[in-house]
Amino acid sequence: MTKTAVIGTGYWGKNLVRVFYRLPGSELKYICDADSRNLEAVGKNYPGVKLTGDYREVLADREVEALAIATPAVSHYELARESLQAGKHTFVEKPLTLEVGHAEKLVELAVKADRLLMTGHLMVYHPAVEVLKQMVDSDELGRVYYIYAQRVNLGVVRRDENALWSLAPHDISIVLYLLGRTPVEVAARGGCYIRKEIEDVVFLVMRFAGGEMAHVQLSWLDPHKERKITMVGSRKMVVFDDMQASEKIKVFDKGVNPSNEYSSYTELLGLREGDILIPQLKMEEPLGVECSTFLACAAGQGPCRSSGQDGLAVVRVLDAAGRSLADGGKPVKIT
Repeated sequence: MTKTAVIGTGYWGKNLVRVFYRLPGSELKYICDADSRNLEAVGKNYPGVKLTGDYREVLADREVEALAIATPAVSHYELARESLQAGKHTFVEKPLTLEVGHAEKLVELAVKADRLLMTGHLMVYHPAVEVLKQMVDSDELGRVYYIYAQRVNLGVVRRDENALWSLAPHDISIVLYLLGRTPVEVAARGGCYIRKEIEDVVFLVMRFAGGEMAHVQLSWLDPHKERKITMVGSRKMVVFDDMQASEKIKVFDKGVNPSNEYSSYTELLGLREGDILIPQLKMEEPLGVECSTFLACAAGQGPCRSSGQDGLAVVRVLDAAGRSLADGGKPVKIT
């Protein structure tokens, strides 16, 4: 049993508490939150777990081996730094940090401390995303031409971060995981409609060295709730719609086939209309898979899909997108 602790019991932290409390192999020893009302409200449901408002008490306890941080993003760097220095395997909710330099330092520190640093990129643990990854790796889609994603809804409106930093880490992490590499150029444009200088709507474009392109639409000011990803390949196309209770994935055997026998340009390129396949998914709670992976990787078992390096890669994209956003959409290179 790995003794664990969770710092932060807000909107998402309480879910981490729930999972780590029930997860086989985890003994949740501490729940920590500086807000005593949040702490008491969450803690009353988990008898036997110590409640504290001082995270230093958690760090000082040598029995605690693994720590999950689900506090506001502005505090991620300092808490994760102290956690790694205290010898804890450290899980940090997305985004890993708000600055590239801070993310780089955490990755370096984790290596020096010989401790796992993992980022909370929840969606790469979704069973549907794993199916997409298998399709890409097996070349079922052929060459991936482009990907586009929509993550829009009406609310929750943030006061301390824009739609880019709040929503984009999900889709950026998915795109980087599926393609297995980071973009070479990023551009973003957005609009501030509710609060001054906080973008409610952002359109993000990533370009990759292989010619692939990814477009992400982000908004908390939209009449629809959409959580959808479309991938277009040279052989097939696939749509993942997370808002569907069932039939989350649809594979379209559609494409354009060059023809060797033609007498006109229209005959050169033939449209292919094939079947639509709906794969059966074995659904598991992504958060449960993510937390199980954290404990397994902390014990040296298996690869980590969202390591500190992966968190750093996403922060680099977010940073470049933020600079592009501030510069009216001018593309920013990522080296």
